[in-house]
Amino acid sequence: MSKRAHTTELGSIACEELGELGAGKEGWLVDNPSLLCALDTHSLALANRSVIVVLGWAEPDSTRLKIRPELSPISAEFVTAIEWLVFDEIRVVVAGTSSGSLLFFSLAGHLIHKQMVYPARIIRLRVRGTKRDLSHETSSEEVCVVMPGIVARFDGSDIQNMLHQWFQETQSQFWDPNPRKRSSDDFGRSYGKLPYQLWSVSKYGTCADAAITGIMPPPLMEIQSSEHYYCGITVGEDAVISAFRLSEDKNRSLVGAILSKVVPATFSTIASLSKMIWRSDQTSPRKSDEKPQPFARASPLTCLKDFPRKGEKLTLSPSGTLAAITDSLGRILLLDTQALVIVRLWKGYRDASCLFMEMLVRKDTAASGSSYYEPTKSDYCLCLAIHAPRKGIVEIWQMRTGPRLRSFQCAKGSKLLQPTYRFGSSIASTYAPLEVFLLNGDSGQISVLNRTLN
Repeated sequence: MSKRAHTTELGSIACEELGELGAGKEGWLVDNPSLLCALDTHSLALANRSVIVVLGWAEPDSTRLKIRPELSPISAEFVTAIEWLVFDEIRVVVAGTSSGSLLFFSLAGHLIHKQMVYPARIIRLRVRGTKRDLSHETSSEEVCVVMPGIVARFDGSDIQNMLHQWFQETQSQFWDPNPRKRSSDDFGRSYGKLPYQLWSVSKYGTCADAAITGIMPPPLMEIQSSEHYYCGITVGEDAVISAFRLSEDKNRSLVGAILSKVVPATFSTIASLSKMIWRSDQTSPRKSDEKPQPFARASPLTCLKDFPRKGEKLTLSPSGTLAAITDSLGRILLLDTQALVIVRLWKGYRDASCLFMEMLVRKDTAASGSSYYEPTKSDYCLCLAIHAPRKGIVEIWQMRTGPRLRSFQCAKGSKLLQPTYRFGSSIASTYAPLEVFLLNGDSGQISVLNRTLN
């Protein structure tokens, strides 16, 4: 069967703006570990250490934008993670840095908000949510920030409120003949600090990737507790897989309480003495005096240690009940995040990447109806798309224990991508299944994996 039966070409990202990211050289998209990609419905954001390129691929004259974040030369700060945030009419690009900062940019290239999360390198930004339906009693939307041994969670509603405030201010300034200009120090203060929760998940070593899979039941002795508990999954070198119960409880241990009092007082005393001795001048740039937020409770649940195997990457299903984990031995582990057991294993997939998608397998339902039949959620089944670059193939497997539905060759230098989660999207009349895209870096072509088997 021809390749076209498996994918549908949608457009091209080829443009001269990509030259700064290394485009034009064979394998530029996959060979550079510093090159980051994030996909929206019709736009793509790519970043290297110091520049972010935003471009559309649906139309030839789509907007193209180049953003150069203001990074600290003292700490040799650089961009380490990138993702889209989509709230109905508001679309922004958020970047994480090696110093632990989040930078929110508008599609005009303006810095909206800057916030320090924790002074450590941001490895990954995860945007996910579950909406209230028959299978979920409550809705939950979040941005998860992953750092070595640390996980932070921002509630989607807090980010949405901040961006709506910015959007309204921008709209009002559009009609203002003398708009107020803000300095870079004003950003991150004008909209207030975004609240978030922070956990240390380094009991079993630093993590290479992590995710918050959803809300979990409280411990047996705290059944009547009204606070929320989240399940956190990490993968890394010392423990292939680790699981934690993450508490919203702000109460800390005695040591944490003492440190929270002693460290700020000590810092304040040292700062006062330094001012008296050196009398720092007023023209020196203002340095953020933010203290790292204290950690909330993270209780270890279980871990899998299997030296020399190392966990590398983690991918969550839409509901968060399944996680596909790749390791250093070329295996892919399918984890049930509620039972915390491995339910499936694939071997021989070194350097593989995985994304969950939905396939239309109930063809008889669609065929038996009218020509205007729109498939519903029950017509689709959850699948796992596996890209094995060493084999040069993409495979699609039915979850949890179903067969391989499809296997086809893909070009060298290709990468699997998935559009980011859309916050607060109203329930549409037709179901929008989870899709996976294939980007060929050498040709610039972007395609979508077909959802039907025929």
